[in-house]
Amino acid sequence: MNKISLMASGELRDALTAIEEGKGPAAIAALMAIDPTSWQAIEHRLKAVIGTDLRSLLLHTVESAAAQAID
Repeated sequence: MNKISLMASGELRDALTAIEEGKGPAAIAALMAIDPTSWQAIEHRLKAVIGTDLRSLLLHTVESAAAQAID
């Protein structure tokens, strides 16, 4: 099984934080910095742990951030 690099885990964290803060371009930049091997490992772990893929997680994060902004 592939491993998630330390750099990729930081980039994913930064992307999720940027989405939560409404900083779309920063989130995209962080996601684009993740290497392909780490991408595969991230998606594999997400499916195993939460039963969904990265796209679904990101959409959920955006929706949650938008709902919090309204409250």
